[in-house]
Amino acid sequence: MSTETLPKSSKSSETLLSATVRLCGDSGDGMQLLGGQLTNTSAVAGNDVATFPDYPAEIRAPRGTQAGVSGFQVQFASEEIFTPGDTLNALVAMNPAALITNLADLEKGGILIVNNESFEEKDLKLAKLNHNPLEGDELNDYRLFKVPMTTLTRKAVEEYGLSTKDADKCRNFFAMGLVYWLYGRELDATLRFLDEKFVRKGKPEVAGANERALRAGWYYGETTEAFVSHYHVDKAQLPPGTYRNVNGNQALAWGLITAAKLSNKELFLGSYPITPASDILHELSRHKNFGVRTFQAEDEIAAICSTIGAAFGGAMAITTSSGPGIALKGEAMGLGVMLELPMIIINVQRGGPSTGLPTKTEQADLFQALFGRNGECPMPVIATQGPADCFDAAQDAWRIAASYMTPVMLLSDGYIANGSEPWRIPDAASLPKIPIKHYDTPPSEEHPFLPYKRDERLSRPWALPGTKGLMHRVGGLEKQNETGNVSYDPDNHEFMVRLRQEKTDKVADSIPEAVVEGPENGDLLVLSWGGTFGACKTACARSRQAGLSVAHYHLRWLNPFPRNLESVLRRYKTVLVPELNMGQLRTVLRGKFLLDIKGYNKIKGKPFAVSELVAVIKDTIESA
Repeated sequence: MSTETLPKSSKSSETLLSATVRLCGDSGDGMQLLGGQLTNTSAVAGNDVATFPDYPAEIRAPRGTQAGVSGFQVQFASEEIFTPGDTLNALVAMNPAALITNLADLEKGGILIVNNESFEEKDLKLAKLNHNPLEGDELNDYRLFKVPMTTLTRKAVEEYGLSTKDADKCRNFFAMGLVYWLYGRELDATLRFLDEKFVRKGKPEVAGANERALRAGWYYGETTEAFVSHYHVDKAQLPPGTYRNVNGNQALAWGLITAAKLSNKELFLGSYPITPASDILHELSRHKNFGVRTFQAEDEIAAICSTIGAAFGGAMAITTSSGPGIALKGEAMGLGVMLELPMIIINVQRGGPSTGLPTKTEQADLFQALFGRNGECPMPVIATQGPADCFDAAQDAWRIAASYMTPVMLLSDGYIANGSEPWRIPDAASLPKIPIKHYDTPPSEEHPFLPYKRDERLSRPWALPGTKGLMHRVGGLEKQNETGNVSYDPDNHEFMVRLRQEKTDKVADSIPEAVVEGPENGDLLVLSWGGTFGACKTACARSRQAGLSVAHYHLRWLNPFPRNLESVLRRYKTVLVPELNMGQLRTVLRGKFLLDIKGYNKIKGKPFAVSELVAVIKDTIESA
């Protein structure tokens, strides 16, 4: 790779607290790659970063169509941030379809960069446009830069002798170079990426062409008279430590591996691929050196049944899926509850029902997590709040599963799974152990082995198969108290049902009580869960800055609730629950506490914007 250094820009520079940029084009234009590189480069620069990838469900949607648009949004800042941003400061659109589907999110006066050579008649027709939006005055509210990316890229890479098709594939790196110049990003991290991806795999000409296109984009920003200035975002003042950028699925996988090590267990994952959970399987399969075993099953039922078998055998057992797969796992989840075996069931939620919106986010599986099994089938439920938090949530879920001998449902969502943010790498020695002791006391006539005899947490013993004298019966039929024998006695059935519920309720003794951020009482409490954390936290902070009496509490454990949750809710005149569903948590809270809780709901496959929540908070207080 070239060692050529970039000259210092001769143009004026304006310092910003943060910048929100979205790159969009066809699903084959490399927008996800561009976004990933901009994210990594900004993280290396010391900014706080949050991202939001958005791509179609089809593997190859029709080129040039609105359905085939792929985008990647990045916010990088010199202060701590919790969302990938609301309105865009800059939008890069590679074709008309990308422009027309994303323009509404660009702020007035924002930077709009387009590849004007992709606005020919055929491109407009594919995007279902009857005119060229670059002509006329409809884009006068924006700072429009029409860049002939195709011609400039072909010229930049011509020495490599690539075909026209292959040369045009380098346009995304030209666009990246221009964005790097615009926001003062260095090229080093991306050059290392090109070296690892292409040079080391025997494709130096591809690496060279992309590097040349990247530099050409940078120099275009520097030399053209169209851009009179660029921008700079200072380093963020984050807590000291070593950071790396992670997405939610990565962090979940690493958290699971860590939990296995902290409990001295081998990790077993039984999974069937499904968007957006598949990357957990992919990531775990790379770490066999940590005692990880992954099994890609033929279907969802086989995946969870293998997980139950692994739990019975003494492993840390995990299964992953999304809403449709969780539906298929329902009967076996009930078996796991009946057997009272520790395991983690991960649901990375997406838009539903049925196949729904596989690549869009939603948090509409809460009812499924709480009630989506036959009979009275209680299960602890935890929800992660962001990409980096997935690392901790995985350990929390396993700690409860192993302590209380129960399956635990862990909820993530597409926004968290695919989004990324800086994660401070913890000191492994400081992480609390997860002690596990298998029952191994030899039975006697006076003290026979009772597989369903319980401790103070109502947990039954975890006896490994093959341990001398500890043979016992397992299965889906109701168990007799203590002995575990099959029982059809009606009184015993009611006793066992209530006992399993009481055990789940006792989990509240092992989770933190609710602590709000903001006033201890007042006009409004915003209660959030899952991936709405960042938007709700930021919106509440802005509302308090505007003089409103607003507190925020983010609910991590959804079953059971924290012990003091009801008393916290009753301290406020109004409680507002924003959810990416039709009001599932609100319904549960109203039914449990008999409070007139308000809801704000959206089901568009997109996360909340901070600005919309600020407006909702203001309206809620004024209308109370």
